[in-house]
Amino acid sequence: MEAAVATESLSKLNINGDFASSLPNLHKNLHLLSPQQVELAKMLVEKGQSHLFEHWPEPGVDDGEKKSFFDQVARLNSSYPGGLASYIKIARELLADSKAGKNPFDGFTPSVPTGENLSHGDENFIKFEEAGVREAQNAAFVLVAGGLGERLGYNGIKVALPFETITGTCFLQNYIESVLALQEASYRMTQGGQKKEIPFVIMTSDDTHARTLELLESHSYFGMKPTQVKLLKQEKVACLEDNDAKLALDPQNKFRVQTKPHGHGDVHSLLYSSGLLYEWRDAGLRWVLFFQDTNGLLFKAIPASIGVSVTKGYHVNSLAVPRKAKEAIGGITKLTHTDGRSMVINVEYNQLDPLLRATGFPDGDVNCETGYSPFPGNINQLILELDAYIEELKKTGGGIKEFVNPKYKDASKTSFKSSTRLECMMQDYPKTLPPSARVGFTVMDTWLAYAPVKNNPEDAAKVPKGNPYHSATSGEMAIYRANSLILRKAGVQVDNPVNEVFNGQEVEVWPRIVWKPTWGLTFADVRSKVSGNCSITQRSTLAIKGQNIFVKDLFLDGALMIDSIDEAEIKVGGSVQNKGWILEKVDYKDTSVPEEIRIRGFRFKKIEQLEKHCSEPGKFELKA
Repeated sequence: MEAAVATESLSKLNINGDFASSLPNLHKNLHLLSPQQVELAKMLVEKGQSHLFEHWPEPGVDDGEKKSFFDQVARLNSSYPGGLASYIKIARELLADSKAGKNPFDGFTPSVPTGENLSHGDENFIKFEEAGVREAQNAAFVLVAGGLGERLGYNGIKVALPFETITGTCFLQNYIESVLALQEASYRMTQGGQKKEIPFVIMTSDDTHARTLELLESHSYFGMKPTQVKLLKQEKVACLEDNDAKLALDPQNKFRVQTKPHGHGDVHSLLYSSGLLYEWRDAGLRWVLFFQDTNGLLFKAIPASIGVSVTKGYHVNSLAVPRKAKEAIGGITKLTHTDGRSMVINVEYNQLDPLLRATGFPDGDVNCETGYSPFPGNINQLILELDAYIEELKKTGGGIKEFVNPKYKDASKTSFKSSTRLECMMQDYPKTLPPSARVGFTVMDTWLAYAPVKNNPEDAAKVPKGNPYHSATSGEMAIYRANSLILRKAGVQVDNPVNEVFNGQEVEVWPRIVWKPTWGLTFADVRSKVSGNCSITQRSTLAIKGQNIFVKDLFLDGALMIDSIDEAEIKVGGSVQNKGWILEKVDYKDTSVPEEIRIRGFRFKKIEQLEKHCSEPGKFELKA
């Protein structure tokens, strides 16, 4: 009787249910489904996924769950370029390659690609910075922020973490203020014309979306217009239970496909499907910058990097830092195939050395005369030329070359320890580019460009001596080191650091110096705002929050905080001496201290400081 009802319902919908005739559990439930859902069921069966319906009960039992199953399948289908059929097909190919132990680099020979090596503060660097600021109003910025801070020992979203604790400015605020400073400086430099608003996109995930929105809304978007900011949420992808790419059911719910994150490569398909790239092109934009969520130094490197892209006409410009041979950071490498294909991409450090040894370089990855590997270290910040980017994504539908990393039960590679899934990385975008694409890199000093915060205190303390900790401790100390070194290059006498241990990590402690992006966006800005004979002792703390603060003949031995509106001009000088702020050690296990402080291993004890706050327009002097 039920089968007859089902057949009659389907014929009314003009749908042939024959595909399900050998699957009684699905067949008798087909009449519950919409035509679109029946089409999805047909596709799943044709793609070898009939196991998904084996446990389905009679109509009238869990009907709501059955429809929810197809709601989820529809989402998985629409969010993947080419749909689930394409996902399953690619998965089978990659799983077969993995089982066969196929080397993705077979036939390729590595060589050192062409790029630009910059030295902070020299005339070349200043020239690129100026070109970059001028061009910045023609750029859009994309922040990849799908991750939580659990690996750091922090339960919030990573972009909410303070990037320094003198002012407590979080990463997201620092990024937005940096983009706004670039927007303003670019407008001033090009004089006239319409003031452009730089678009700012944040890729979120189920884990971070609501909290990112809440952080923005509760802080009035940190001064940016809400219309400038767009959030694009990435979906997860279906898990795979075996080498045949059978979709895995959720162990907790037999009416759900198990899903896991696909990786930050999703940013390309999201931008493509959102239509934003075409909007930007119509608005006259030329560049898209991609960056990740917890590198507090990044915007010190961005103006010059944009300058390199403009000057060299790069379609792809990867930001990089000098890397020691075999250091645990991917190397930017040119790969040339025996069939003539070539590409410039990131090769993971554990693949680069064996690849070199296998292709005629018996010593593998070794340092050259500079003391560094000739293959620069990839820091996952990309600048793409917009027109070429759109043309490429038209061909791929936004899809990025994927990989699969199954954990096999044994050497036979016939079954997995747990389900796997396809993954993709943002930096693999160049893999599909034609040989005519201009792909290069920009190398800058690590102290200036790269101090990611990604390891918790326990893991960081185990890092071998001399290797970077990449923790909240080292990340904050790197800000103070960079600012101290920049001031030194601008002519300020800055004391040498002392070494201290926090949370088991030995770090250099420089004078604690911070400034807002509007004060010192470029080296030329900093140089124009300090003059005369200035010196800062190692125990000092200095915070500059305002655009027009000029420091001349200042001797600082203690703590000085200057805060002003942009319409005020303050001249600061003389001798400022006080008891200052002291760094107090904190144990990361001490739960009486907030997470974002204890993961650093220190906090400031504010004993004495000189503060100057200007909220009125005009010219002022602070002469101690």
